Amino acid sequence: MTFEELNNQITSLSSNPNLDFFVVGYSTLGQPIYGVHLGNYSGKQIFIEAGIHAREYPSSLVVIKMIEYMSTQNLNGGVYVVPLSNPDGARIVLDGIDWIQCQKLKDYLLNINDGSTDFSQWKADAMGVDLNVNFDALWGEGTQNVFCPAPGNFVGFYPESEREVRELIDFSYRIRPDLTLSYHTKGDVIFYGFELLSESELTRDREIADFISTINGYTPTQTVGSVGGYSDWASEYLKVPAYTIEVAPASAPTPVPIEFVEPAFEANKDVPSKLLDYLNDTI
Repeated sequence: MTFEELNNQITSLSSNPNLDFFVVGYSTLGQPIYGVHLGNYSGKQIFIEAGIHAREYPSSLVVIKMIEYMSTQNLNGGVYVVPLSNPDGARIVLDGIDWIQCQKLKDYLLNINDGSTDFSQWKADAMGVDLNVNFDALWGEGTQNVFCPAPGNFVGFYPESEREVRELIDFSYRIRPDLTLSYHTKGDVIFYGFELLSESELTRDREIADFISTINGYTPTQTVGSVGGYSDWASEYLKVPAYTIEVAPASAPTPVPIEFVEPAFEANKDVPSKLLDYLNDTI
């Protein structure tokens, strides 16, 4: 797959009359970060983001299919979706770095990647920062964090240093969702439970994780040692249930091959609509 093919799948959603399509903001290298809204603007709202890790672009493909499916449903509330939170990183994985105009930046990225032009394992953005450890939610305290630019796990030189992270934060404050879902690969896992949650909040989030598991069959797992991600930030600052859902089995190669997208979609396609029903019934 090329980045153009991935991006075309996202922009083609703009022709769907059953959703609103818009630009949330822009990446460091000026690429649009697209968003959609489905259902009603009144009532409970869920926010879904995917593709924040560059090599995990198959999560974006799953979410694109979920958007198309949800556009045929009568939702009991609304769903906001950012299908590709890290367009620069995804383009680096899919196309390499020849498209980048700045030679100094290309040299910088090559140096970070140990001189290799194979960026297929790249998780970071175009600055060598892992966006999902750059949020100011116990920033820099994760067990796998690194403190120098790297293909993955570099927290940045300060919290929320990256434009893509600030765009997600600003957008989240604008829409104020009642629950968030972050789609990643891989493991067939539902991660929940930011370390700063109270006992009652943890109980609430575990109950919802168990409910999600009845829909997609994934294993609810309390997060340990992983902080600074979007779900952590949403838990701390939005005070809402927030989940990181890892699609495709742990045994799958990295990046996850395209053939895993369809089964992941089938497993997750009803998660947002059933969560809206759950939120309306219980919260």
